[in-house]
Amino acid sequence: MILTFFDQFSSPYLLGVPLILLSMLLPALLLPSPNNRWITNRMSTLQLWTINMITKQLMTPLNKPGHKWAVILTSLMMLLLTINLLGLLPYTFTPTTQLSMNMALAFPLWLATLLTGLRNQPTTSLGHLLPEGTPTPLIPALIMIETISLLIRPLALGVRLTANLTAGHLLIQLISTATITLLPIMPAVSAITATILLLLTILEVAVAMIQAYVFVLLLSLYLQENI
Repeated sequence: MILTFFDQFSSPYLLGVPLILLSMLLPALLLPSPNNRWITNRMSTLQLWTINMITKQLMTPLNKPGHKWAVILTSLMMLLLTINLLGLLPYTFTPTTQLSMNMALAFPLWLATLLTGLRNQPTTSLGHLLPEGTPTPLIPALIMIETISLLIRPLALGVRLTANLTAGHLLIQLISTATITLLPIMPAVSAITATILLLLTILEVAVAMIQAYVFVLLLSLYLQENI
């Protein structure tokens, strides 16, 4: 039973070829292509409004040099948002439940923000490792603590996204299994669990959107520290 619950997090294969790349590229096909109805199409207008709102929210805490990252951060936000929401559909695979994929997204972008700070303002970036006014005996310990907290940031980004989505998917599967199992035995209890399942699904939709936003927002805050 435990293996069955975790089978949903295994990458699907077709003729020995992993389909995780296909599941990552599929959301891009949902974006509209420019045509003569680019403005009048309601779906395109809604997507453009969403992208504009996301960009405004992400760029607000950044100063002028950070706006160069608008395309990267907005594209990442739309990718994570689409993958997370599509992963809630039945018989689908969610790539963002894989720690390897989340780390592959988090580590290079975090490293890019760090290298940007070391290139543009090395003194200020290194100054974050030692708060001002620190007593002399505490300087070595604080430098080690701040260095560890700096290096653990990409791991925290990847683990946070993976853990939240994995926990939600497991809860949905557990409650749905209980609902089906209890239906012939105790229909009243099964109806209650079905109601809980509906509420949990709505909650997971919110979690999918929030986690995508938090992932990109934290990257933008790391970027703000280094520009």
